[in-house]
Amino acid sequence: MLSSCGGSKTKPADSDGPSYAGIRAEDVSDAVPREEPLARYGNHSPYEVFGKKYTVMSSGAGYRERGVASWYGSKFHGRRTSSGEIYDMHLATAAHKSLPLPTYAQVTNLDNGRSVIVKVNDRGPFKGDRIIDMSYGAALRLGMIGTGTARVEVVALSPPFNSSGSRMVAAGSTGTTSPVDATEGHGIFLQMGAFDHRDGAESLIVELRKDSMVPVSINRDGGYHKVWLGPYLNEDQADAIILRAVELGFDRPHKVRR
Repeated sequence: MLSSCGGSKTKPADSDGPSYAGIRAEDVSDAVPREEPLARYGNHSPYEVFGKKYTVMSSGAGYRERGVASWYGSKFHGRRTSSGEIYDMHLATAAHKSLPLPTYAQVTNLDNGRSVIVKVNDRGPFKGDRIIDMSYGAALRLGMIGTGTARVEVVALSPPFNSSGSRMVAAGSTGTTSPVDATEGHGIFLQMGAFDHRDGAESLIVELRKDSMVPVSINRDGGYHKVWLGPYLNEDQADAIILRAVELGFDRPHKVRR
């Protein structure tokens, strides 16, 4: 992860905004999932904010939701989060109203396909229908700084994690560390490859995930193990991911509708 540097500039504390440290999206690493006990603070349930009560989930297992994400930055940099950790706007963290603290989650921008793994260590957002508040660094990774908000999918990640945090599964999946077979979802998928053996498909998925090309799954069809990205809601989304795949050096995928 990128640690904040001493003496780095941020906006005045009375206004929220981006960092003046000059970091780029590629400077922000994914949060590395590890098994941790529940935080001493921030898990009291129910709790009340602005006259509304919220219930904290006992576990993130099975959590998957789509909705609107926002981001927060310099105004809160250096302050304590709800879990007691110090908020560093340059790290990949997030705030959520009901996931246990901490929870690790994969957040995908549904408009451009970019994805980031965050550590949920704070509470919020408490504005409108937003489902998650991204740190400035995480928002950089998702390409949503300019827009302020983005349509996202949030999927909680479940143990076991290895020492690098690289082997993990989305909560509610098969419970193994292998890629999940594509059995649900409707829309436009992008087929990245087809293999006689599953090992070949899993190797391709490893490479795709390294470049944050997610969500990705295996569809078994006609004796082949087909690697699919998606689903995407419309042609514009799918075309943007095709262009990005080609730019990253992958073979041009073709569209599959279902």
